[in-house]
Amino acid sequence: MTPLVSIIIPCYNAEPWLAATVESALAQTWPAKEIILVNDGSRDGTLAVARQFVSRGVRVMDQPNGGACTARNHGLRLARGDFIQFLDADDLLSPDKIAAQVALLSTRSPGTVASCAWGRFGNDPAHARFVDAAVCRDFTAIEFLVLAGDTGAMMQPAAWLTPRAVADRAGPWAEQWLRNPNDDGEYFARVLLAGAGIAYSSQGRVYYRSGQTGSLSQQKHSEARQALFFSAESITTRLLAAEDSSRTRRACAGYWRRYVHTCYPAPADLIRRAESEIIRLGETTGRPEMGPKTRLLAALLGWRLTWRLKHWFAQT
Repeated sequence: MTPLVSIIIPCYNAEPWLAATVESALAQTWPAKEIILVNDGSRDGTLAVARQFVSRGVRVMDQPNGGACTARNHGLRLARGDFIQFLDADDLLSPDKIAAQVALLSTRSPGTVASCAWGRFGNDPAHARFVDAAVCRDFTAIEFLVLAGDTGAMMQPAAWLTPRAVADRAGPWAEQWLRNPNDDGEYFARVLLAGAGIAYSSQGRVYYRSGQTGSLSQQKHSEARQALFFSAESITTRLLAAEDSSRTRRACAGYWRRYVHTCYPAPADLIRRAESEIIRLGETTGRPEMGPKTRLLAALLGWRLTWRLKHWFAQT
């Protein structure tokens, strides 16, 4: 039997981009697919755009605003597929993406998760920049999470194709945070650790729309910083439980180090806890990456005072 793939699209105030995203899902050459679109209480014309696709077989659900994770979980509960494809409402899939990954997974051990190349674009996907070559290969789950901890490398969430059985073992998306800039990192860490490895497909592409004003990854408010702490804690706890070694401890310190460098100086209590974790793991806080002008100021004032000044100016 041909495996069914469920494409789950959560959307919130995505009116300008949603039609192109749904069209890219409908254009998939893999024939056995269902598309589930969950409108998360949008306040613009997103729901009206979504309903235009009902006649083409798209299932459209509407719910009060609860965050992207609640919308994804809603779609996951409705999904009937053997494989799960998450797709944010402003991103795009190349037509062969799912077909190439399903074909690849048919040659691998059950429970393997597929990945593919992805690139960032602003308005025109033809200008997407595919720069994260380090993630474009096969991995074990621990190898990938160590790379991510050491370097900050990431796989865009739509690049994954997940067997439903693995998603069930991993559990649902964490819904306690309305806004979590790393909700996908936390979720897919659980997925990978519940799976049997990563198979990289050299065919198929994901186009990641970046730089949109108000996008979740740009949120720097207090709730987002608390959610980032939760994600770092979840990932590092699970990684160390899977393998407690010098490489995983170093990688876990990397996750915490990025939290400190991203969020410093607030919230102070969580910063202190993150720094304590870094020390417990036998590492140091180090210095964050910075541009030439900021680096010059940090050379005079130190990076911590420089970051405090940046935080102060951002609040004024």
